[in-house]
Amino acid sequence: MRIVGGKFRNRALVAPKGKSTRPTSDRARENMFNVIEHADWCPAIEGARVADIYAGSGALGLEAISRGAAFCLFIEFAAEARGAIRDNVDTLQLFGITRIHRRDATALGDKPSNLGDPFNLVFLDPPYGFGLGTKTLEKLIEGSWVSDDAVAVLEVGAEENPATPGWVCQVEKVYGAAKVLFLTRG
Repeated sequence: MRIVGGKFRNRALVAPKGKSTRPTSDRARENMFNVIEHADWCPAIEGARVADIYAGSGALGLEAISRGAAFCLFIEFAAEARGAIRDNVDTLQLFGITRIHRRDATALGDKPSNLGDPFNLVFLDPPYGFGLGTKTLEKLIEGSWVSDDAVAVLEVGAEENPATPGWVCQVEKVYGAAKVLFLTRG
């Protein structure tokens, strides 16, 4: 697994050991960022405040930073995954523009004030088949985690059709066993 674009292009990333996470493939990640970078409904990645939720290795957030995002918050509950994120942040020396939170994404509560402005680009890659993306999308709005012009990129199983209350699907793409929904605030 590697970063596919931007200033850290081709830098290797580590993934958590075991089968508890399934990293988004390099090809799918590259296609996702092509959609984001060319969509007129998406805020620019340059200077964006990003949240990578159910972060796993942190590849999506790190890809955004490589492409010019100003800050990324990684939200991950699994210890092994947080360790992989820490290793990747350390390797790329991104300490000042990243934070890692151990938190249940379906129970976010209010955004802590010490995190600064709301996020305008959010990646969600929850375990498939449990409806976690829908719950998390609701919590992002309820807790003032996202800006009014925020874009959320939700990855689900290819056969899933999740509800996205408060969000409007702009584009839907299927990459093998994964479906990616590109959502704007409704």
